[in-house]
Amino acid sequence: MKQTQGNRGMGFENLVNTANLQYKNKGIALISKRPTPVKVLQSKGTNIQKAVWEAKSSVDYSGVYNGKAVEFEAKSISGKRFDLKNIHDHQIQHLKNAEQHGATVFLLIDFRDTREVFFTPLSLITLAAKNAAQGGRKSIPIDDFQIYADLVRQGRGVPLDYLAVVDKHAEKVSSL
Repeated sequence: MKQTQGNRGMGFENLVNTANLQYKNKGIALISKRPTPVKVLQSKGTNIQKAVWEAKSSVDYSGVYNGKAVEFEAKSISGKRFDLKNIHDHQIQHLKNAEQHGATVFLLIDFRDTREVFFTPLSLITLAAKNAAQGGRKSIPIDDFQIYADLVRQGRGVPLDYLAVVDKHAEKVSSL
């Protein structure tokens, strides 16, 4: 597939969707991709010819795991820095609100060039955004992810077993 602005994260999205399908089939979790609300302006038969975004989307994925809500955003980037403009304020706010209501929230960030996917706590993103608003750097280098985030690996027969990292974080919290 030719790499364009519109499809640059499709391979990663397909990987996350495959993981979610395998979680569902194994009875581990029920997590789904949220559709972006679209208003059709013009169509011809079953073909949409013109459409606009109806509202800002919240985050990419939501569901239930171990009786708890899960909400996360998935991003695929090239290079070795995560530019903060890749996540919108309304998405950060949505994740904060969900977390306040007891949901497990995070970002999955795919660094295509190094073929690494990081489970990224919301706290890393919010701290970086706060620092950027005060004149600090506007991106997070991969070195910070290697320290403050968790590398997601294959496991349980799932190509991207990000829920293993959710379990790891839950264990940390329960031991405090």
